[in-house]
Amino acid sequence: MIWITIGLAFVAVIVVLYNRLVRARNRVDTAWSDIDVQLQRRHDLVPRLVSAVDAYAQYEKATLEAVAELRAEAMRQTGVRARGKAEEELGKGVHKLIALAESYPDLKANENFLKLQGELVETENYLQFARRYYNGSVREYNTMTESVPSNIIAGIFSFGARSFFQKSSDDAANVPLVKFGSVE
Repeated sequence: MIWITIGLAFVAVIVVLYNRLVRARNRVDTAWSDIDVQLQRRHDLVPRLVSAVDAYAQYEKATLEAVAELRAEAMRQTGVRARGKAEEELGKGVHKLIALAESYPDLKANENFLKLQGELVETENYLQFARRYYNGSVREYNTMTESVPSNIIAGIFSFGARSFFQKSSDDAANVPLVKFGSVE
């Protein structure tokens, strides 16, 4: 009788730990989905921003083409780390694109450009929040997959560690920090 009780308690612990791991994994997947939505929004804004700048900055073709290529490269990436690196480069390109407005006063005052710049600021803010939530979820999930006793259940049921979505530097994590009429 005692062995049955011990066996049932053991099974109950396994079920509880397994369910906690599943919830944590699902939280990570949901958080990644939030990031993906914001990245898609950024990708949708880039061609419109390039078009707005193109109308004023005819001599900046190389910058415009580079940003378009960086966008395409970022959209091709699927892995979290590769995507993070590509998105960092895209952010730098967008930052350069917005900095062009300083050289073109008519562009800087253009209502469409200002609207796109505002949408980009909003998207970057949402993306930063989504990145923080995702990384927090990954940290919690990875801790569970590495801590005793849940690491045993994680190993048995193939719960693997997840990668963080972060930039290569703290400064790059906020690129581009844009305020109306200026770039920081």
